[in-house]
Amino acid sequence: MFDSFIEILLGFVGSMDYWGVFFLMAVESSFIPFPSELVIPPAAYLAAQGEMNLFLIILFGTLGSLIGAWVNYFLAYFLGKPVVYSLVSHKWAKVFLLNEKKLHHAEKYFLEYGSISTFIGRLIPAVRQLISLPAGFASMNLWKFSLFTFLGAGAWVTVLAFLGYYFGVNGDFEYYYYLKFGLLSLGFVLFFLGIYVIRKRCH
Repeated sequence: MFDSFIEILLGFVGSMDYWGVFFLMAVESSFIPFPSELVIPPAAYLAAQGEMNLFLIILFGTLGSLIGAWVNYFLAYFLGKPVVYSLVSHKWAKVFLLNEKKLHHAEKYFLEYGSISTFIGRLIPAVRQLISLPAGFASMNLWKFSLFTFLGAGAWVTVLAFLGYYFGVNGDFEYYYYLKFGLLSLGFVLFFLGIYVIRKRCH
């Protein structure tokens, strides 16, 4: 079953070509939840098979991430903090996995580390999509925001691309997803176990 999922994923990414990578990474970088791990590694795997170009995948993926980040930045810039917080507090925001707590966390991160957080934040899954919003609230210089975002997104896309390419060359692309989902599952187990232990000690 998992192998069938991989085959479907590779077929889907292969049919999109570079503009599809660009579009999906723009979506991933905005407020719509779509994991970049389902876009870049499969495309890089196809590059390892000679069906796509690794450099173009990284370029289009990074540019797509920048466009998605601009969407969030300008939404925050023009709508303002009160309106954005009001929007994410609505029930429909849960469809996009948004809530006030996540936005507050991203804003706190931005206020703590300043402009450089728009670079570092692109490498942190829990912060990556939302770090553009506090930058918009603060009216961060657009050129600086764009540069830091491009570099941070480029680093993230490059890591994913080389992972996908590596597993593609070695014929172990399925292993990449087994490893990823296995580590995620272990992370969730340890997280909830930690919460359980902390609660026990508090009572």
